[in-house]
Amino acid sequence: MPQMNEFMASLYWPYVVAGGVILVSTVAFYRLFFHPLAKFPGPKLAAVTRSFEAYYDVVCNGQYTFKIAEMHKKYGTFWRPLPSFPWTSSNYLIGPIVRISPYELHISDPDFYEKIYSREGEWDKYAWAYDAFGAPLSTICAIGHNIHKHRRAAVNPFFSKANVAAKSDIILRLVEKLCSRIDEFADESNMAKLSLSAAISALTRDVATEFILGKKYNNLELQDFNQSLAVIFQNSGSLWRTTKHLRWYGPLMKSIPMWLVERTADNGVKNFFNFLKDMVGNCSTIHSALANGKRDPDAPRTIVHQIFDSDLPEEEKRFERIFDEVGTITGAAFETTAHSIRLTLYHIYSDPEVLRRLRAELASTRQGERESKLVLSSLEQLPYLTAVLLEGLRLGPATATRANRVASNRELFFRGRRIPAGTPVGMTTYMMHRDPDIYPDPEQFQPQRWLDLQERRRLEKFYAPFSKGPRNCLGMYLAWAELYMTIAAVVERFDLVFDNSALGDLTCTSDQFIIGTSGRNGLPVTVRRVKD
Repeated sequence: MPQMNEFMASLYWPYVVAGGVILVSTVAFYRLFFHPLAKFPGPKLAAVTRSFEAYYDVVCNGQYTFKIAEMHKKYGTFWRPLPSFPWTSSNYLIGPIVRISPYELHISDPDFYEKIYSREGEWDKYAWAYDAFGAPLSTICAIGHNIHKHRRAAVNPFFSKANVAAKSDIILRLVEKLCSRIDEFADESNMAKLSLSAAISALTRDVATEFILGKKYNNLELQDFNQSLAVIFQNSGSLWRTTKHLRWYGPLMKSIPMWLVERTADNGVKNFFNFLKDMVGNCSTIHSALANGKRDPDAPRTIVHQIFDSDLPEEEKRFERIFDEVGTITGAAFETTAHSIRLTLYHIYSDPEVLRRLRAELASTRQGERESKLVLSSLEQLPYLTAVLLEGLRLGPATATRANRVASNRELFFRGRRIPAGTPVGMTTYMMHRDPDIYPDPEQFQPQRWLDLQERRRLEKFYAPFSKGPRNCLGMYLAWAELYMTIAAVVERFDLVFDNSALGDLTCTSDQFIIGTSGRNGLPVTVRRVKD
């Protein structure tokens, strides 16, 4: 009898292997030749399996964005005939549109941007990409068009231009604190260099948490600006990228008990978990007070108050949903804005003419009184400062990744080619902002390109540092306010000399959802006060 079992087993495994080979081959053949996206070009392996993307996302640490750019170049810009099969059309378009996974397309055609990121029609997000953030109850990660619309309407007033202006004293106070910390490094006797990366990250974290939650975390007060926490946020995209391909990975990381973190993790990870724990507690305290009708009239108005006072149904005001909202909104406001500020400062101080012209404009407006209070509305009227910020955001937009959109209820058409309903289609702002056909010398920092109003109107069609449409960046007015006030204050008061390694700390080298840089040097700068 044992011999019979061994004999049957020897027959069984070849069938299992053969069945597996047949199944994989059938799926691959279908995806290559019968799938609705088979007519679109791209790497064959990408059309067969998501493992192609996973390799560049996980193993190569966020390189798929750059691989997609290579695909658009490799597959050209012309029509090419398909092999003659009865089920295929005679030609297919290559270059401006590529198939980057079995289910997804990517487009590199700036004229099509406003078609995808439009306020017309219903646009869903791609669940496979956004569920990986682990915050399905948030506005940012809401997949369906209608649920996003209702959640977004509830919080829009909190991030409106008017409310940001009304609370701009928060930004001003923290910018002044930043400048006082920078000034500590300005004495000629002080040979220490300022880590500008850590300092700016501390600023944007302090602004976001106080503006959104009314909580002062005082990162700017710390000797090292809580630099280890900044490094964690700068590299947090690895968790998202990995979870896209291994759905259990994110929940596993979230389930790690605090006692284990305390025993095994480095200081950066400990700081991150302690920050999350504190934010949960703070959010819970506000939520509990509001739920029990115990409002403190002297307490600052937070995003939790905004949601509680909205017309959303009660189920949308549960603590779990509100914390998802708070976590994603605050997290999105940290390193996105910080990178744009750092990059803009680097380019200003790397070009003496830009620095001279910007200081002249600031001085003429403020009558040389650098000690007078910065006024956001006045700064917004300065044409050259605005041009500098526009150019800084062009080179350093909020994200490095593609923004997928899904037209679930209708087909799309790209240059006469039908895109089936429900197909995730994305474009990448980082790529569009570097298109030489739109922006001559795209890698050069040239604020003057924004000064001619007619040219500016042309460029703005292809300009989307905060995305466009109904799902554009919720906090863009807050980011603009931080940029205006920080750049003006620092440029007026300090001369910054960057190390030769600075550009490496600022160049996008990986897709962390946000702009990922090597960031190993902390962007050290020598600081000197501007002499009257």
